[in-house]
Amino acid sequence: MQAYSHITVIEINHPPANALSSKLADELFHCFQSLCDDTSVHVVVLRGAGQKFFIAGADIKEFPNWIGSTTLQESVEKNHRVINFIENFPKPTIAFLNGLTLGGGLEVALAFDFRYAEAHSKLGVPEVNLGIFPGAGGTQRLPKLIGKAKALEMMYLGEPISADHALKIGLVNNVFNSGEGFEQVLNIAQEISKKSTQVFNHIKQAVLQGMETDLETGLQIEQKLFIDIFNHPDAAEGINAFIEKREPKFN
Repeated sequence: MQAYSHITVIEINHPPANALSSKLADELFHCFQSLCDDTSVHVVVLRGAGQKFFIAGADIKEFPNWIGSTTLQESVEKNHRVINFIENFPKPTIAFLNGLTLGGGLEVALAFDFRYAEAHSKLGVPEVNLGIFPGAGGTQRLPKLIGKAKALEMMYLGEPISADHALKIGLVNNVFNSGEGFEQVLNIAQEISKKSTQVFNHIKQAVLQGMETDLETGLQIEQKLFIDIFNHPDAAEGINAFIEKREPKFN
């Protein structure tokens, strides 16, 4: 992990392709767990080491040991635990896709608030070519993000798509020139880090909980969270700073 002011960058360095092994999943979980209550951390960025891979998928060498094994369910649940924890992480998260982002790698990226890709990156869910399908949340999160038809097309064909195509269908937030993306991502993270972390936590709760229910219930969730944040000291600071024409200083 590297610190840039209030931004923490987690770099995955698992040669040769940053495969999502069981050990890497554990390390990723512990990294996010350690940052959860660290008040000096406002934004977390995940990237792959180098320029070739973000996460090029699960560690397929582990798969033969899972077939017919009593540990299969435990392994699947572990991956879900890590990715669910990232999705519900109380601070803003950014996945910087600086290379191949396939299978479990894309499923990890789907749990982040934002996904920014460099132009040379490829994204896909090729599990169908192994006779299986995305089993770490991909069948649930991908359709919600890009729609049922596009998600099924990606999962049925199993072919990677370009970063530009991913941007077109809403899979990534933006695409940057190769070699320039990390600086752009840090600039975005820096802007986010100036704002109230409590607000982001409330926004994330409202959006994630609201997406899982009907509109009426979602509005009730929003109302409760809005009242809660309005009574937080950060709200008073932000409102007073606006009236006094100065920059707010959030806790």
